[in-house]
Amino acid sequence: MAEPRALLSLRNVSKRFPGVLAVDRVSLEVYPGEVHALLGENGAGKTTLVSLLYGLYPPDEGDIFWRGRPVRIRSPQEAIKLGIGLVPQHPLLVRAHTVLENLALGMPSGFFFPTRGLMRRVGELTRRYQFQFDPGARVWQLSEGEKQRVEIVRALLQGAELLVLDEPTSVLTPQEAGELFRVIARMKEQGEAVVFISHKLDEVLAVADRISVLRKGRLVGTVRRDQASKEELARMMVGRPVSFERRRPPPAPGPTVLEVSGLRVRDDRGLPALRGVDLEVRAGEVVAVAGVAGNGQRELVEVVTGLRRPEAGRALVLGRPPYGRQRPRIAHIPEDRRRQGVAGGLSLAENLILRDHDRPPFSRGPLLDRRAVYGFAAEQVRRYQIEPPSPRLPARLLSGGNLQKLIIAREFHGDPELIVAVHPTYGLDVGATEQVHELLVSRSRAGAAVLLVSEDLDEVFALADRVAVIHGGRLMGVVDAATADRERVGLWMAGVEA
Repeated sequence: MAEPRALLSLRNVSKRFPGVLAVDRVSLEVYPGEVHALLGENGAGKTTLVSLLYGLYPPDEGDIFWRGRPVRIRSPQEAIKLGIGLVPQHPLLVRAHTVLENLALGMPSGFFFPTRGLMRRVGELTRRYQFQFDPGARVWQLSEGEKQRVEIVRALLQGAELLVLDEPTSVLTPQEAGELFRVIARMKEQGEAVVFISHKLDEVLAVADRISVLRKGRLVGTVRRDQASKEELARMMVGRPVSFERRRPPPAPGPTVLEVSGLRVRDDRGLPALRGVDLEVRAGEVVAVAGVAGNGQRELVEVVTGLRRPEAGRALVLGRPPYGRQRPRIAHIPEDRRRQGVAGGLSLAENLILRDHDRPPFSRGPLLDRRAVYGFAAEQVRRYQIEPPSPRLPARLLSGGNLQKLIIAREFHGDPELIVAVHPTYGLDVGATEQVHELLVSRSRAGAAVLLVSEDLDEVFALADRVAVIHGGRLMGVVDAATADRERVGLWMAGVEA
């Protein structure tokens, strides 16, 4: 029987940036009705490879074939016209516009806004793929999970035959991830192809037909799912054995560091977001808040870190409110590391001292001590293994994993009493995830209180000593992580009393 013709082929494709060979002679093929997973560490070249497919960059060398025909993809519009759709890791939506307006962007239309026809097509797709969102809501009001669903619908509306999913389950609950996998199965049945980029090896082994691994811009190998194992894929990704067993010293909780009582908060739309939340985190323990995106986690974090005032109730850190001149030192690892975590135009060194730039040893009166700043930055870059190791490099050029390590290095400086970590390993590879987890656990065991906010139950149970589940702005329950029933926790996340 003849082999099916590849839908997409890459042959010896390379891409260079100043001082970096991001993609080095990569060749691979994607077939109709196939899920082809792409694995690799942060900075391995996955994002650059996707950018080449979507016309964001031209390749410096090599060829791209679509249905056996050589093509030059000069823009996203040309990629879409071919039938290539992209759901990016960081949604590319216009925040001030509604969902429907974002879906209309790039769609062929006449003089008038195609409200009726577009609503009908959106309704058909959302029913077929079981997506839930409000077409009239503005993007800035959506959770990260809701934004991702909008991106998927937009790609399907544009007629994607090959859908590139970049970290698609990073902000989904297990139930939502299961729904996404059913969507992928339907696409396969219809002969469509999916390039599935993920750092969750269990998911890749569950959904992929073939798996390609990149390391330092080069293709290490492509294996069939039935020939792959979690341990071997991790070794291919990072070039060394990776342990998946988490051995943590038992917690020795001390005094209460964070006390949340009767907390009531409204969201940016003026709707109730938190409805009388009570929670405490003690020194030396990790408490995880688990829940589906949009159930009050963002507002809880903003109150705890002093970014939002409550309507009623209070949040105290060591007996003090988290705002004002005498506020306690709180480390905040935010959900959106690029928008909230760094100033992209500033250098690594400048970002590392953002919290303490006006204090010794970084300042002498009104002036910065550049020698002290760059000496400190070089030390932090070495300690946290930030790549590339140049303190003068603009932060916007870092990969997601290295950007997260930069934020952690800055926030952990000065031994904070409370660490608030929101989706701390979102989009990170297995090696970077291992490092971030070790840093959080070591800080908690050294006496810091850690409030972890995550939708990834694997991460929750890997790190937490206690798990608090939030739904509809209320805590459904708080359980000991060592004895918790995962199914019960999942039901709580869905709002089901169990």
